[in-house]
Amino acid sequence: RIQPSSGGFLEAAPLTSFVAMSLAGAGRGDSPVARRAEEFLVAGQREDGSWAIDSNLAMWVTTLAVNALGTEPAAWAAGGPGARARTLDWVLAGQHGARHAYTGAAPGGWAWTDLPGGVPDADDTAGALLALRQLDPTAVETRAAGALGVRWLLSLQNSDGGMPTFCRGWGHLPFDRSGADLTAHALRAWNAWLPALPALRGPLRRAIERALRYLGAAQRPDGSWVPLWFGNENAPGDENPTYGTARVVTALAALDPCGEVRQMCVRGAKWLAAAQHQDGGFGGAPGAAPTIEETAVAASALADAARTAPELTAAALRAGVWLAARTEDGAPPSPIGFYFAKLWYHEDAYPVIFAIEAFSKMLHAHG
Repeated sequence: RIQPSSGGFLEAAPLTSFVAMSLAGAGRGDSPVARRAEEFLVAGQREDGSWAIDSNLAMWVTTLAVNALGTEPAAWAAGGPGARARTLDWVLAGQHGARHAYTGAAPGGWAWTDLPGGVPDADDTAGALLALRQLDPTAVETRAAGALGVRWLLSLQNSDGGMPTFCRGWGHLPFDRSGADLTAHALRAWNAWLPALPALRGPLRRAIERALRYLGAAQRPDGSWVPLWFGNENAPGDENPTYGTARVVTALAALDPCGEVRQMCVRGAKWLAAAQHQDGGFGGAPGAAPTIEETAVAASALADAARTAPELTAAALRAGVWLAARTEDGAPPSPIGFYFAKLWYHEDAYPVIFAIEAFSKMLHAHG
């Protein structure tokens, strides 16, 4: 009942392998489920004999790219005529329209992929909602999809005000608890849709207030936040406070904060500035080797925070200079993505997308 038509559970080789091995161990290796899982695994093997942890993050990276490119016509020119419209149609088609067989999630969310094994979740739904606001916020179809997606995201918020990954109130496993990165992403999406959905302004404002309280409680004494789905193997505890703090600072800065929220934002941004290497780069934590991905998200966040705290401008520009040099060199992607059971992955699109986002913000701020 929960196996998708592709045969791959969550469209992932590790989970599909676990299912196939378990069925074989139980003497059910010849069952239809096991055979479809085997077909999925055989089809997904690379030419060098290996398998990717997750081979299709199309919805996730597309919405990240849309939000990095923004609304500038020149940014979309390379895609040819109708590129924005085609992307909009594709994102709209990816919204789940039926209750999910695996998690029981209601219609309205998005998964990380457009393949049938994807499961709607908070992070990808927030990314899709932000992308819709960039692509065509006034179209009737976009507004209907946005309203449904916003309601879906509102229904997922945990009692502590934070956002889990898949289901509200689970919290029994590390990847099901509320996460600062997930909450920040939802906060950005809710804030972006607030002016467009008058009927939902009350629930949205209450959800935003609850999310802010959660983020205030989750902020560490040093000013940082730790994400749920990103890490760094070279940082203490495999954590990535650079990524987590950058994403929360970006979300808070979008609120044009004042009072306690401004203080929370500036504390996080100053933690980032203090974690910066002398050459301008950022690793996953203070002292960790710098990467394009982590430097780019930190540069974006510092550029955002500098609107509120101009003293952070120098740190943002130093990160931009480092980033420009390394992207020119074509440095390879780094394994900052975190999967189930301490499995790590890199994504080829992350350095490009994160760098574009950072450069775009700096150009808008400094010309």
